Amino acid sequence: MRSLDLARETTDRLHPGLLKGLSEIPLLERETAGSPVLDIFRSQGGAGLLVPAAYGGLGADALDAVRVTRALGAYSPSLAAAATMHNFTAAMLFALADRVVPPSPSQVELLSRIAPEGLLLASGWAEGRTQQDILNPSVSATAVEDGFVLNGSKKPCSLSHSMNLLTASVTLPSTDGSTSLAVLLIPADSKGISVHPFWESPILAASQSDEVRLEDVHVPEHLVIRGTADDPERLNDLQTAAFVWFEMLITSAYVGAASALTEMVMERSRGSITDRAALGIQLESAVSLTEGLARAIRDGLAGEEAVAGCLTTRFAVQKALAAIADQAVELLGGIAFIKSSDVAYLSSALHPLAFHPPGRTSSSPHLVEYFNGGPLQI
Repeated sequence: MRSLDLARETTDRLHPGLLKGLSEIPLLERETAGSPVLDIFRSQGGAGLLVPAAYGGLGADALDAVRVTRALGAYSPSLAAAATMHNFTAAMLFALADRVVPPSPSQVELLSRIAPEGLLLASGWAEGRTQQDILNPSVSATAVEDGFVLNGSKKPCSLSHSMNLLTASVTLPSTDGSTSLAVLLIPADSKGISVHPFWESPILAASQSDEVRLEDVHVPEHLVIRGTADDPERLNDLQTAAFVWFEMLITSAYVGAASALTEMVMERSRGSITDRAALGIQLESAVSLTEGLARAIRDGLAGEEAVAGCLTTRFAVQKALAAIADQAVELLGGIAFIKSSDVAYLSSALHPLAFHPPGRTSSSPHLVEYFNGGPLQI
């Protein structure tokens, strides 16, 4: 498929050998718990995609990022979901470090290790709970003499077994009585961090989405990156940077799985020409929406307009993916379904997009208010 080939070419340019390494493993082996896909991702420079060149990374733009994520989703939906967690966290961290609060020398040193050493970033935010803001803190922070002590848990937490750093958003009190958001960089081997079984479904099992618990985990002050004052009524710079990248990349991850199903139909010439054209139109519409959003972000779309664009794209694609899955499975036919688990797996792997926050129901009144000229509140 032409557009999927372009996504593959982008991935091969930025991460030579990554797709080849994945293709040498059968799909269901890529997707099981204990799969080596994250090791392959790390070894082929996956951690550096959205790390700026100044910090030793590739400094990819938004369009390249969604194409790489789509290609990963076509080969391993689990890896695409896990890579999204790392990449959106990296994008937020460097946006925060460079544009909101100047990082300290020790923070610069740590951030400069992410790409060269392949450090993987897990997110301790509210991702995974359908009706939550992804930046709602999922852990509590108590101020101590040198930093903070954290308690709480994140479940599910993608990359739970492969993470090098756990990032957590916390609400910090200020002396004037207001609060602000901050991001804490927590080494995964810190005392008090433990990983526990949580993810029981075989779908996306290789994303390592188990529970991470924090019990009296000390984070020194030099690993705290502070954001702007928290305004619950409007989106601040920190929220915008994280939200936009998360929604854009996670949507593209599932478009990748839909692309793999659609490519099967095309390669096997299943159904009539009209059927195949209709399926291709559905898929390419989702691709165009996602890549169009990425181009807009790359070209400067920001603030509430960017967030509204991300949500509009995500929910439109979410609806399209269900139709693509149904149509592709029908066209591939019963024998394909019976003889290989790949069809059933990819079809099932499309649906979790609906489970990522924010939920469509909770977002609807805010989008309607925005469409009618009001502020956007998430």
